[in-house]
Amino acid sequence: MIFSLLYVPGNAPRFLAKAGERQADVIIIDLEDAVPEAAKSEARDGLREWVPKIRSAGSQVFVRINHTDRLLDDAEAASRAGADSLYIPKVNSADLLTQLAARMTALEANRPPISFVPLIEDMRGLFEVRAIAHAPRVIAVTAGGEDLATAMGAEPTPEVLRYPKLMIHYAAKEAGVLSFGMLRTTVDYADQEALRAAALEARRFGFDGASCIHPSAVPILNACFSPTAAELEWASKVVDANDKNAAAGRGAFLLDGKFIDAPIVERARRLLKRGQKRTECHD
Repeated sequence: MIFSLLYVPGNAPRFLAKAGERQADVIIIDLEDAVPEAAKSEARDGLREWVPKIRSAGSQVFVRINHTDRLLDDAEAASRAGADSLYIPKVNSADLLTQLAARMTALEANRPPISFVPLIEDMRGLFEVRAIAHAPRVIAVTAGGEDLATAMGAEPTPEVLRYPKLMIHYAAKEAGVLSFGMLRTTVDYADQEALRAAALEARRFGFDGASCIHPSAVPILNACFSPTAAELEWASKVVDANDKNAAAGRGAFLLDGKFIDAPIVERARRLLKRGQKRTECHD
């Protein structure tokens, strides 16, 4: 389960050194927007040190690469360092991912294959997102909210971002991959009540987790993308009742006065699976 993804600038050793202590499911080492051009090569070289250190602390490590002439070198360096996945910005066609997958296969003879998380950040990508979600190696899809708003000539308000983010979310679900995000920008982390409300809303819509840019947001995301104790109690009752009714030859039944059938049982099972990694969060 991935509930929280924390961005850390690839040129900030003091933040990277503490990244594994932040309790984030994923640390995204950022080689792109958080790193000035003059420091990008040094940040890439640093992956050899930081990726294994952070992974040894228990977090997965994704690397956000540059969508420039640095892309292939960034991708290869991340793979050589042992990163779990590439966070690939400004993806607007499946062809890019197909070509990158072929290139990585040629480089990974003795290494586990690295997976891809494309970021949808412009209008072409938005309308190609279904094909992108089905591309090779894709394990999740997410939006770059600030970039999407800029591409639209709009402000990154929740109202502006809601529909495009839902389009991306629906494409991820149709493809059977993870969907990361909230229906708002992640830049304003200081308003923790708003962040908490947005995370709970995203979970109700079926998002799997979300990224953040400050460690203070990690426990909020971990909590709010986790099932509550009440939800887990309900899910356990549903699964137990289903087992008993199935043994009696019934596929649908009443539980506490409510109708239960196969989709509800499946939702209960998924909740129990999510509950294997739970931090309490009260709505």
